[in-house]
Amino acid sequence: MDERTRLLLKAPILSTIVRLSVPNVVVMVVQASIGLIETYFVSKLGLDALAGMALVFPLFMLLQMVSAGAMGGGILSAISRALGAGRSDDANELVWSAVAITLVLGAGTTAIALVFGPVLYAIMGGEGGSLSAAVTYASVVFGGAIPLWLFNSLAAVIRGTGNMFFPALVISVGAVVLIPLSPVLIFGFGPIPALGISGGATAVVLYYVIGSVVFANYIWRGRGVLKPALMPPRLTWAPFRDILRIGAASSIASVSTNLTIVVATGLAGVIGPAAVAGYGTGVRLEYLLVPLVFGVGAPVAAMVGTSIGAGDRRRALRVAWAGAGIAGALTELIGLAAAAFPSAWLGLFGNDPEMIHFGSSYLQIVGPFYGFFGAGLALYFASQGAGRVGWPMLIAVLRVVIAGGGGWLIVRMLGGSASLFTMQAIAIVFYGVANVVAIKAWSGPPRPTAE
Repeated sequence: MDERTRLLLKAPILSTIVRLSVPNVVVMVVQASIGLIETYFVSKLGLDALAGMALVFPLFMLLQMVSAGAMGGGILSAISRALGAGRSDDANELVWSAVAITLVLGAGTTAIALVFGPVLYAIMGGEGGSLSAAVTYASVVFGGAIPLWLFNSLAAVIRGTGNMFFPALVISVGAVVLIPLSPVLIFGFGPIPALGISGGATAVVLYYVIGSVVFANYIWRGRGVLKPALMPPRLTWAPFRDILRIGAASSIASVSTNLTIVVATGLAGVIGPAAVAGYGTGVRLEYLLVPLVFGVGAPVAAMVGTSIGAGDRRRALRVAWAGAGIAGALTELIGLAAAAFPSAWLGLFGNDPEMIHFGSSYLQIVGPFYGFFGAGLALYFASQGAGRVGWPMLIAVLRVVIAGGGGWLIVRMLGGSASLFTMQAIAIVFYGVANVVAIKAWSGPPRPTAE
């Protein structure tokens, strides 16, 4: 057994989670900074360019969540469980299966985005210059969906071996290159022509292309735990099924998380534009909690998967509880701080009194329950590692039903933003508690198998 795999199985749980989480959390901060910096440069092109980028941003974020967190989680889980069970040949075959899945999904993403994207941007309110800018930006960034998928999948392959540092290093160094490259391509420099908004998208695609090459070089040169064949072997259905059954269910959970916020935004619109602005500004903090918890959740998933593969369910359960405790404590502290000082967050995005009023109401009602969200999300990642995501998927869907259906009912009955935000808090509490219960689906004794 490789030393890295042995550490996942034997090293002290709490200190190992913390040590492996630190590079991931740094990466999340770096990636969030990249988005903010690119938005700053694009804003210099005018309001239409900024609005066009804003129209594309939700879809791009959803693509990131599905490719890195959902399908990437399926890849990480399958590889970690194979290594924990000592099935190194199966783990190496899983690498090529992941690449094959990535190529198909990347090509499908490009086709769907280019065909249906312009219609969707128009439905979302794009028109004239903003719609043109959205189509221009999207045609480049989604045209590069294959390297984006490959980048996130290969990073998941490496994380599945317990190596969180190398993906973090590549992403961080890439950011250092991307930050100056983006304005060069947007505004031009010397012999390089100004590409406008498409320059920002081109810089992003180049970032994923170069990062994918670096990851592939690391994996196929055998510098890590895995030693996949240089040429694709004859692939079988079993590794595809192992990745897809987790990745597909996790994708539904990722979509549900975004849908919860979309539905609540629509309900806030019934109250008025100021409620939309306040809720939309306040809930950005919840969006930022997702990558923060992912920083903890990725090593938790790898440790749980390796332990499950080795048949050590007791350790897997202890890892899950430790990860939930860390994530719950971090997100609860953030939520309490936001509830106590809502203007410190909301003031970053504007100073309109009505926006501040409704945003403060949201943070003061929902913020104190962010710990349930963090703990529940960490347990979702633990279930990913265990290869048992059926219940977490159902829980994510039910959260939409509670937040959306319950929110609609309570707004009709009582009206007012406070009742809507209270229902969002109830949905978050349900999400956390239900994921605690869902752990019972895989943490008990192994099911007997027929001889």
